[in-house]
Amino acid sequence: MLRKGLDKRGIATVDHDIWSDADAAAVVRHFANGNETVPTVVIGETGFVNPSAKAIEEYLSSHAPHLLPTTQG
Repeated sequence: MLRKGLDKRGIATVDHDIWSDADAAAVVRHFANGNETVPTVVIGETGFVNPSAKAIEEYLSSHAPHLLPTTQG
């Protein structure tokens, strides 16, 4: 659901396989209270565990608007 929502909004992502990348797994555990919960989204120093696409879009709008797609009009 998250992937579909972010794609629909044009928000780019970078995927990491936490089952084959120990460093990525450690990052997820850091934000997910020791669990390997996916999806976990990390933007800068902020992590979101199982967020909605709307929550990510709202965060980006106020904290990192440069990461949102620009609209052409």
